[in-house]
Amino acid sequence: MDLMGRLDPEIAAVFADLPALDLTDIPGARKALMDMRAAANEGVEPSPAVTRTDHMVPGLNGAPDVRVRHYRPAGQSGIVPCLYWIHGGGHVLGQIEQDDPVMDHIVETVGCAVVSVDWRRPPEHPFPAPMDDCYAGLSWTHRSAAELSVDPDRIAVGGASSGGGSAAGLALLARDRGEIPVCFQLLVYPMLDDRNVTPASLALTEPRVWNRQSNLIGWRCYVGDAVGTEAVSPYAAPTRATDLTGLPPAYLPVGDLDLFIDEDIEYAQRLLQADVPAELHVYPGGIHAFELHAPGSALAQRFIRDRDEALQRAFQK
Repeated sequence: MDLMGRLDPEIAAVFADLPALDLTDIPGARKALMDMRAAANEGVEPSPAVTRTDHMVPGLNGAPDVRVRHYRPAGQSGIVPCLYWIHGGGHVLGQIEQDDPVMDHIVETVGCAVVSVDWRRPPEHPFPAPMDDCYAGLSWTHRSAAELSVDPDRIAVGGASSGGGSAAGLALLARDRGEIPVCFQLLVYPMLDDRNVTPASLALTEPRVWNRQSNLIGWRCYVGDAVGTEAVSPYAAPTRATDLTGLPPAYLPVGDLDLFIDEDIEYAQRLLQADVPAELHVYPGGIHAFELHAPGSALAQRFIRDRDEALQRAFQK
């Protein structure tokens, strides 16, 4: 893949300064990611228009309590829709705090609440522990709708990267258990397929983007020795689901230079074939997480505007 030749010019301008992420050292990679996000968010103050409250909610089936963060429009006492958010990090990295500025923006722009979940991370806690945490947080959000002043019938699930893949898996799990209604899926360049056999997953080896080596490590940490076999659960790798009928409408944005481009296009197509409304946006010249690396670029601004408008449409009664 001619990555450098196809990069959007404004993305290319920051590309040389992107650090390589080495997942062969997961503790080091965790620190490097949070340092990178802290640098990117330096000088960004919490929005005075948004309140943030952390809660510890019961884990699933006796598992440890799960931390969630509730963001809400300040001064808004009425019922609002809610985005239930799962942060990304290749299934092994990241924490709630990395997405604080994005969640503030969504609350302000869309006028909704957000509940973000701090799932346990592999390899210390492989699947199903992270998905159990995600389901526990979603269940608490639905049960606590009156207390949180959110509409229990307008709860969307969303996430970016591995968080987008987990959001897709959570939508499948919620459909199959039939306990929690989900109105929408916001699947931001989701990590969906553990098999790593698509052309993009073979071609992208550049260390400054999410690449093949990182993806292989992330999936092995998440699902262990089952990776690449039929033993992998569709709740972990949603492309393995054989039945996508009855899922909520979905929105999938992805750059055309993203490792996940092929699997995201295929998943959107399969949703449509299953009679599930799905909107796919492919951004030419965009690498993985380009809107975070070059937030002021025209491509990132279009991505953010499209995402926000998709959520606004989904929450309209």
